[in-house]
Amino acid sequence: MTENTQTPSSPDSELPTQYAPAEVEAKLYERWVERGYFEADATSEKPPYTIVIPPPNVTGSLHLGHAFEHTLIDALTRRKRMQGFETLWQPGMDHAGIATQNVVERELAKEGKSRHDLGREAFVERVWQWKGESGGQISGQMRRLGDGVDWSRERFTMDEGLSEAVQTIFKKLYDDELIYRAERIINWCPRCLTAISDIEVEYQDDDGELVSIRYGDGEDSIVVATTRAETMLGDTAVAVHPEDERYRHMVGTEIELPLTGRRIPIVADEHVDPAFGTGAVKVTPAHDPNDFEIGQRHGLPNLAVMDEHAIITVHGPFQGLDRLEARSAIVAALRAEGRIVAEKRPYSHSVGHCSRCKTTIEPRLSMQWWVKVGPLAQAAGDAVRDGRVTIHPQEMEKRYFDWVDNLHDWCISRQLWWGHRIPVWYGPNGEVVCVGPDEQPPSGEGWTQDTDVLDTWFSSGLWPFSTLGWPRQTESLAKFYPNSVLVTGYDILFFWVARMMMFGLYAMDGTPPFHTIALHGMVRDQFGKKMSKSFGNAVNPLDWMDTYGSDAVRFTLARGANPGVDVPIGEDWVQASRNFANKIWNATRFALMNGATIEGELPPAEQMSATDRWILSRLNKTVAEVDAFYEDYQFSKLSDSLYHFAWDEVFSWYVELSKTTFFAGGEQAKVSGRVLGEVLDVMLRLLHPVVPFVTETLWTTLTGRESLVIAEWPQDSGFRDEAAEAEVRSVQSVVTEVRRFRKEQGLQDGQKVPARLDLSGTALAAHEGAIRQLLRLQPEGEAFSATATLPVAGATVALDLSGTIDVPAERKRLTKDLGAAEKEKQQAEAKLGNEAFIAKAPDNVVDKIKGRLAKAEADIARLQAQLAALPQG
Repeated sequence: MTENTQTPSSPDSELPTQYAPAEVEAKLYERWVERGYFEADATSEKPPYTIVIPPPNVTGSLHLGHAFEHTLIDALTRRKRMQGFETLWQPGMDHAGIATQNVVERELAKEGKSRHDLGREAFVERVWQWKGESGGQISGQMRRLGDGVDWSRERFTMDEGLSEAVQTIFKKLYDDELIYRAERIINWCPRCLTAISDIEVEYQDDDGELVSIRYGDGEDSIVVATTRAETMLGDTAVAVHPEDERYRHMVGTEIELPLTGRRIPIVADEHVDPAFGTGAVKVTPAHDPNDFEIGQRHGLPNLAVMDEHAIITVHGPFQGLDRLEARSAIVAALRAEGRIVAEKRPYSHSVGHCSRCKTTIEPRLSMQWWVKVGPLAQAAGDAVRDGRVTIHPQEMEKRYFDWVDNLHDWCISRQLWWGHRIPVWYGPNGEVVCVGPDEQPPSGEGWTQDTDVLDTWFSSGLWPFSTLGWPRQTESLAKFYPNSVLVTGYDILFFWVARMMMFGLYAMDGTPPFHTIALHGMVRDQFGKKMSKSFGNAVNPLDWMDTYGSDAVRFTLARGANPGVDVPIGEDWVQASRNFANKIWNATRFALMNGATIEGELPPAEQMSATDRWILSRLNKTVAEVDAFYEDYQFSKLSDSLYHFAWDEVFSWYVELSKTTFFAGGEQAKVSGRVLGEVLDVMLRLLHPVVPFVTETLWTTLTGRESLVIAEWPQDSGFRDEAAEAEVRSVQSVVTEVRRFRKEQGLQDGQKVPARLDLSGTALAAHEGAIRQLLRLQPEGEAFSATATLPVAGATVALDLSGTIDVPAERKRLTKDLGAAEKEKQQAEAKLGNEAFIAKAPDNVVDKIKGRLAKAEADIARLQAQLAALPQG
């Protein structure tokens, strides 16, 4: 990488009158990539700084959530690169097993085919073909946003190296008896035809029915309630609590299961809540996770009554019916036999749905592969508890511990064709062989490979080290592992973060995958509502980039980013950020036309004006403040700090206060030009990580140097001048107070007013020219008559308002407003003086009245001052 010491010709010798993002951004980004600015060198002696991109799905496109997260990561990595770190932002994509297979299957359906028509090998080839032609459009969109990732290291979770990592860790876990195969209840999607993990199930309240069914007859009958009547065909017991006196005499006996003719036992199990319903529950071990556990404790048979499509497979009258059709038919049959004791419709209850296709999940007994997570989760929790990993914000730790401390074994097999195929072979005589990446699978007649693939989160859980070459001991792995920080949303704390923690600690000899987990919230609309196509409030960030520029979108997102808190965003906020970019452009353009330069050393403080010393003091305080906010991941605060420094202090005050100096020319103008150049240089460096495009264009023009991407990050020089800051605050007080008075008198902003300034005995005298220019105050003439006098900041400003306002009308208006304020004060004082009222009124009501009193008193003082300032007579 070229050091930023050259002084080549700048991209533009002069700045256009207006900033046009569309003409700048794409060219700049390609220049950055071509020059290798984002490429990380594993042989460098610089300290490493590593962040991985949360790999977007190969099927995905850039949405506001991506843009938000990528903006934060890009800001961190750009700053660290400028600070001299060997910075790697690792890009790549996830193969997204179910989502990608669904996309390609839909394409096949348009041709009248299914994956089974092609066969497994041809279907997988078709998916790779789709990936090459249509997948990964998000990569181009990331470039639009300005993502400073190392494209030379781009990875894909199904590429050769990552596939080797997957097979290696599977074999290692298998040999350590942390992966096993067992028949258990899993979450089954009848639409996707695969198992899915607990965290891929979305729960929502659905309207269903609750039916109470009488099993048996007479005194030996028992009533159970269910929302899934169709599963009764698979009941193998009824369970009651062992201490429930109502049923104690029935425990150990059998009862007839309606419609089937089968007799099933009544068992006693502490899982049953005797206070809920009738205190008796039907037990269907093959179709309910809790029932499965009861069945295991009591040695009950597992009777599956549905196939993978959720079609009933037993009991003639109902065989072949879909589960919902069977539910209605079974309830009707039970009703005909007089066995329905009670029915409740609609009955709202929580129902699990597939997070991808929204189909209702069916608990199903199935032979699957599992990770024994106990020791892995323990290690993941300990790494945070002992301080090796910090979660930010800290209040998110509880959520993390609640998850990892209560993890169930993880079902990792999926009944798909697209993904990492499980590296296990079965022999003709019951042999089971797990094969590592450097081993030959068994061959010969009767040997077959497991048909399932691994859960997508299995491979993405290896992301922080598999992308660096693991299991091979590469230079990149030695240099860039562990990651410095993981920036991700709190919504995938369980999906992804916990998986990476478990696998990283396991594979990398107890070294966690990152030092810090920085969690952010979700992007919402301006009303705080979740963005969704169904709500009609979803936004394509590319549309906003087209209209306002990428910097505007980035700055809006960063300015809303408080740690762990959701981010509301609206188009008017993006427009305001565009205005900020334009303000930076116009102010820098003005500065360049008026002598702003970085040539030569800064003049000594004694040669500077108080205004110069003030802005340099404020500049260094801003550098320190921004650094502190970055280290605490306070993106909103650092963005606000930069916004207010740039707009309020540099543009609105320093530039304006210095105009008289610039217009006068001479040595003092040269000093201020060098100071302004220094301020712009540092300010643009500070802004660059968040708004890289406009700052790059302006900085290279200002300095003539190569690129901000490889410029040095500003450091606080320690320069402070509290006296100069106090002096400028006095100037600001005078200008602000007189501006407010002018506005209250109805004067136009550009309207000139004769004035006498008595600044003697104050430091304001040196600023009289700037004060007059900012306030449009003309010198007093021979006919000057002080009709209004304003004492402020130890000085006196006398104004001649004759001929500019209707004094009698203004006095009448102010007197009327004063009377209203005094009446408001009297009413508030009366209520606060009423002890009976104070004793009964809520605290918030009392506080509101106190606020009204304070406002009334402030209004009275202001109005009295305005009346006193009006001409007499």
